[in-house]
Formats: sequence, structure tokens, C-alpha cells
Amino acid sequence: MPKVYLDQNVYDAAVERIKFTFDNFEKIYLSFSAGKDSTVMLHMVMDEAIKRNVKIGLMIVDLEGQYKLTIDHMHKCIEMYKSHIDLYWVCLPIHLRNAVSVFKPFWKCWDTEVKKDWIRQLPKEAIWDINYFPFFRDGMEFEEFVPEFGEWYSQGKTCACLVGIRADESLNRFRTIASESKITFMNKQYTTKVTDNVFNLYPIYDWKTEDIWIYHAKNKHKRHNELYDMMHKAGLSIHLQRICQPYGDDQRRGLYLFHLIEPETWAKVVARVEGANSGALYVQDTGNINGYGKITKPMHHTWKSFSELILNTLPEVTAEHYRNKIFTFLKWWSERGYYDGLPDEAPAILESERLAPSWRRVAKSLLRNDYWCKGLGFTQHKTEAYNKYLKLKKEQRLNSNIKI
Repeated sequence: MPKVYLDQNVYDAAVERIKFTFDNFEKIYLSFSAGKDSTVMLHMVMDEAIKRNVKIGLMIVDLEGQYKLTIDHMHKCIEMYKSHIDLYWVCLPIHLRNAVSVFKPFWKCWDTEVKKDWIRQLPKEAIWDINYFPFFRDGMEFEEFVPEFGEWYSQGKTCACLVGIRADESLNRFRTIASESKITFMNKQYTTKVTDNVFNLYPIYDWKTEDIWIYHAKNKHKRHNELYDMMHKAGLSIHLQRICQPYGDDQRRGLYLFHLIEPETWAKVVARVEGANSGALYVQDTGNINGYGKITKPMHHTWKSFSELILNTLPEVTAEHYRNKIFTFLKWWSERGYYDGLPDEAPAILESERLAPSWRRVAKSLLRNDYWCKGLGFTQHKTEAYNKYLKLKKEQRLNSNIKI
């Protein structure tokens, strides 16, 4: 679906979408991360809630690895709107990606077994009891928790979850908005059905980064997260400034900022998970260290043999995970014309657009520690399905003539 420009500015369009939400849903809650986009969403949604004198839910999924500035901003926003929100500040042990280590590729925030290593202490408003939500399981994935929370909060009523994402941020977010196969609410393209009762709504989906800061400039009486001011002083453009858990596949590129902006927080961030220090040191580098940009192979290796060499240097559990992924990648392409196996490399433009397979693509995923192999076209599995997937793929691989 191509972009279609409207004869209306993005602010007025967002106001209309928020009004539509209040007019058509019995229950409403906002997903708040304290980032620049969700802060704008909070202010605009609360303007409407205050005007109508109603309360909405405010969901904060706190992943522990946060700047003190961000937590301070959350507290100030909550205080500002406390009479019109029902707060759910979730601090539960959620299973998260650790992209800075091949030895421990995951970590669990708010893990009570390592309480002494927590990056911060629980906020006083925190929901930390694992029995608080009937659906919660210790070590649940973030992607599992969010829709389950929505269905629980809906109480069987029509429910809107307001989310501050913008299509300009990534191709995946553009697809979230533009998808023609999703179920929408009343044919509004900025809505997506999530569960039986819950729809996600994205009122600022068409805003650019500049629009976010124009809003803040025109509404100086409304708070913004001052962490962004520090990121600006650290030399980041407005398009590269992100707030999220520090060790993820994309988020790790901002890991080094902790020791520039909040050295006292950095000391705890680096001690919390394996690989954080080396990740911060080298994650900005391109080439073979992290698989970003152009990669090279040893002269006496093909890309296939180089991939095999990398696999043999990994911990066995991690290597087994990658072998299953690579097997599926090889099998998929073998059924589409590559009967004699993958070429060692393909034209770079086709590789980058995932239109042609190659062993160079495999090597790049391994060097990047691309655990879910998104560079090979895979998506993340849900926890309860993943062990079954591993067992199935291992059986298929061992019984196949495709050897990894």
C-alpha cells in the first residue's frame, strides 16, 4: 500500500483519531515507554481524557535497564496525570534478548534469583508479584505479555490500546500500518486487531521525527524526557535517539551511551549481563567484528567454509540453534530452484533485499549474532512453541541430505 497524502496536518489528524478512539471503545489504555513518541501520545490522549473527565489505563512494561532520567520522567508524567489514569507499572521477570553475548543469548529482567545485580530497585508503584496477572508465567516473552495484558484489561469489552509508533521508523512499522491482510476496526487503516476484544491504534503513525519535536517546542509546558537532551549533547541526531532495553539486537548500538550520560547506571548495566562491556566497546564498528556493513572472509576460505568455521567456534547450544535455522534456510531455497545448494555469494543488491540466497548472507548473520536470523528472513518464535520447533528441525536436519 503506497503512502497517500492528506489535505490535513498530522497534529489535527492525530487529534481526530484520538477522539474516534474515545467515541468507539468501551475501555482504553495507553502503552507508555517514556520515549519521545509515547510521551507525545500521552499528552495528547490525556488532553482528551481530561476534557471528557474519564480515566484510562496506563501500561508501563519496565524492562529494568533504564536510565535514571527516563524513570524520573515517568514519575513526573504520572504525577501530572494521576487523577485520570489507572496505572499498571509492570516489573515482572520477562525473558529478553541479550545480543552482546553468544554464551548467554538471553537474560531475564527483574529476576529474583539475581536481585543483588539488578540495575535499579523496584519503583514504589511496581507490580512485581508474578501472581498479580492470572495469565503471567515467569520468563514470559515481552511479545506474549503485551496482548495477554490487553485481553485481561478489556474484561470482555471493546478495548483500544493506544501505541505511539510511527511508520517512518522502520519497514516493519510501516508494514504494521499498511498491511492489507490485517483485520482493522471500522476500516481504519491505523488500527490492528490483536485479540478477540483488543485493537491497537496508532494515532501518530504518519508523524516524522521532526513533528515530534515541533510538538514539544510548541508545548513547552508539557514534559519531555530530558534524556534526549543528553543524547543530543552526546552527538546523536534526532533520528538515532532511542529508549529501550539496552542489550537487544538493535538496541545494543546505543549501549555505549550509558557510560557517557549516566556513568553510575553504566556500572550496573555492564555488570548485569555477560558481554555488555565488549558489546559497548565494539558495537559501533563495521566489518567482521559485528557483521555490520561490508564483511570479509579469510583468503583460503569460501563463504560456506567460513560459516562452518564460525559455527564450530560457538557454544554448542548456540551453534545447534543456528544449524537448525540455516537448515531451514537451505531447504526453503532448495525447493525454489537451488537444487545444488546455495551459491557462495550473489549480487550484493539482491542479498541486501533478501531476493537471493548465499553463504555470504549466512556468514553475515553469524557474525552479527543475529540470533533469530532476521537477515535470513526469519521472525522471532514464541517461547512455548520454540522448544517444539527446535526438536522438529533437529529431526528434519538429521534425516536430510542437507548437512550443516
